[in-house]
Amino acid sequence: MMLVPSIFNTSLGNDFFNDSIDSIRDMFRTPLEHGKNVSCMSTDIQDLGDRYQMEIELPGYKKEELKADLKDGYLTVSAERSSSKEEKDKEGRFVRRERYMGSCQRSFYVGENITQEDIHANFSDGVLKLVVPKKEEPAIEEKKYIPIE
Repeated sequence: MMLVPSIFNTSLGNDFFNDSIDSIRDMFRTPLEHGKNVSCMSTDIQDLGDRYQMEIELPGYKKEELKADLKDGYLTVSAERSSSKEEKDKEGRFVRRERYMGSCQRSFYVGENITQEDIHANFSDGVLKLVVPKKEEPAIEEKKYIPIE
């Protein structure tokens, strides 16, 4: 019997897999369909007067897989994770063996006067919220020329 995924939600009748149709369909899904691949971080930024609020969507990630750092006025948010899944038949031979590693990051210029203590972060329900205060950049002094007589 040839192994073909069913589109009609019926059993394949093959003892080789002995699984439900949903499990067999999972074999043919890409990491994107599993929600394991984020090509970019969808971000909303709101101007709240004295501060900015950023909401970055990171579905499927855990707090431990996220990192935010501040360097030279740039706030960089990165997410990284890996997973592996092995399935074997009754004799211990591999039926499926998958590995996945993915990462993504975005950087935002927040100004060189912002410190890490100024930024507040919270991760809940797949959304990272960052609050960044507005701080005045020091005025750049205009060049003053000395008249030459």
